[in-house]
Amino acid sequence: MLRKSIVYFALLLFVPLFMVAQGFRLPESEKFQKIKFELINNLIIIPVEINGTELTFILDSGVSKPILFNLSDSDSVPINNVSEVTIRGLGDGEPMKALSSKGNAFKLGEARNYSQDLYVVMDREINFSTSLGIPVHGIMGYDLFRDFIVEVNYSSKRLKLHNPEHYTYKNKRNTQTIPLLVEKRKAYVEGTVLMKDTANIPVKLLVDTGSSDALWLFPEPEKGLEIPEKNYDDHLGRGLSGDIFGKRSKVNGVRIGNYELEEAKVAFPDRESFQGLDSLGDRNGSLGGEVLKRFNMVFDYARGLVTLKKNGNFKDPFQYNLAGIDLQHNGLRYIAESIADVNGIVKGEGEDTFGNVKILLENKTKLSLVPEIVVSGIRAGSPAAEAGLREGDVILAVNGKRVHQYKLQEILKMINDREGKRIKLLIERYNQDLLFSFVLKKVFDDD
Repeated sequence: MLRKSIVYFALLLFVPLFMVAQGFRLPESEKFQKIKFELINNLIIIPVEINGTELTFILDSGVSKPILFNLSDSDSVPINNVSEVTIRGLGDGEPMKALSSKGNAFKLGEARNYSQDLYVVMDREINFSTSLGIPVHGIMGYDLFRDFIVEVNYSSKRLKLHNPEHYTYKNKRNTQTIPLLVEKRKAYVEGTVLMKDTANIPVKLLVDTGSSDALWLFPEPEKGLEIPEKNYDDHLGRGLSGDIFGKRSKVNGVRIGNYELEEAKVAFPDRESFQGLDSLGDRNGSLGGEVLKRFNMVFDYARGLVTLKKNGNFKDPFQYNLAGIDLQHNGLRYIAESIADVNGIVKGEGEDTFGNVKILLENKTKLSLVPEIVVSGIRAGSPAAEAGLREGDVILAVNGKRVHQYKLQEILKMINDREGKRIKLLIERYNQDLLFSFVLKKVFDDD
């Protein structure tokens, strides 16, 4: 049962006249608003204030209305004009109950909307924070892209929300502007997939900043979109309606406008992940963050245009889970650390020093509360699985480095550094410390 301390509902009986404007707006004197974002696992994380409460959202161009979830016992968010609905997202689970709320005040910097609709998902299982390593309270997208010309600079990690009335297109070097198809609150681009042993195949792709993956394709053998012979089963991620599984492989390349990404990572999601959704129409797949982050982009939904400029990430190799394990936060744990060396001398400068004299102490120990990192999934046949790792194992150290000193995404990078690297994992299982060792190997024989 939902605790009243988490969410409370308020019915607005009086709204001042200056608050009735529809959509997001900037102050009349402002031509644009800059917003700093974090880029975590290829996802854009932005600060959003809802009815006076500061929250953190994923900027998801694939979602039509803001969705609020993952409210903790310490969160208190007033929401207005509530009714109950049933919603469904990607995943293999069932539809879920949610609350539909109207007339909410949203704020991003100086950009404001005093009449924003949103959905509130009450299911505690919907929690992306554990896999991202930071609190995330929801997703939003279309409403911002509709009301502004949105410039996404993946290089500087800044959004720039332009007032469309003051925006002027300029002929800039090394950029290309291509058509952007906006249909049913979603944006698409046309591109070309370069499959092995077949002709180049034209495709219509959803632009999905809310996906951390690279390229998704739906199998269509009659069109030439077949799953390559070399592939493996993988957990592709989690949507609002559950886990998403499928086949992972690679294609010769994907071309968007005049830009071509060679040896592109691709996933073919199981059709079960899309059950219950509206027809996919003529959509052939989607472009996720691992592709999009290779460009700095300007989205103009009103004119149906997107401008691309490749950045310093363009030639980066695509990232694969070489170890074959997924990690997530699993609450907190206490650790005891010595802050004195073997001679009893306190490490570093601090309150236990006076001038140049260090105080000698025996068994000087610091007790700290740190995030617990656990194995949340493991791929059959992967190096980690063959070494004996299991779901639920608590990761203590990677190659001698204690993991509590690192962010979750840094730990994942350490574990999947490069092919041929030996990885030593110190884990805790049933109150025992165990050491496992394995070598990262290619996921495809022809790499």
